[in-house]
Amino acid sequence: MKKKKIFFSILTTIVLIISIFLYINRDKFAYVGSVDIIEVDCSNKHQILSEVYESDQRIRKSNELLKYAKEDHRNQELVISIIEKCGMPTLKEVGQKHMNAIWLGLQHSNKKIRKKYFQQIEKAVENGDLSKQQYALMKDRILMDEGKPQIYGSQIKNGKLYKLENPETVNERRKEMGMGTIEDYLKYFNIQFNPN
Repeated sequence: MKKKKIFFSILTTIVLIISIFLYINRDKFAYVGSVDIIEVDCSNKHQILSEVYESDQRIRKSNELLKYAKEDHRNQELVISIIEKCGMPTLKEVGQKHMNAIWLGLQHSNKKIRKKYFQQIEKAVENGDLSKQQYALMKDRILMDEGKPQIYGSQIKNGKLYKLENPETVNERRKEMGMGTIEDYLKYFNIQFNPN
């Protein structure tokens, strides 16, 4: 009987501590749900994409991604809705910042969405609407999503360079995509490049 009493006292204390922690940090946790297609005004896509771009950059600079989860989620819905309802924009229709907003919305989405819209990104790169570097970053992320080695060495996971296909020739591939050397890139993350 005494053991049961001690057990329930400990259990009650743990539940109380967790409840207090969750209450104090309630703004940092947000369930945002699925990314859905929403109503968008195609004639206003310049303004929508400008807001998406500004929002995305503000979120990334703040380093409080959990706090801004709902805003990030909204950006993703706006980008996907524009593609689905208005068609994939081109550089002739919108500016570079707007095209970058499309890319950012997809790059910062989930793996299912990245994979679904990657063909549009490839076509945009072929047409000169997006850069080869943006292609490389998304391609590497999709490969990482699938557990495969990356090609261009752009993805870091758990503080380390994510596994890389043919590391000895990575700088040649990076150069083709308009990217600097892997050694210079990894300096930003305090990671030493070891091709072995």
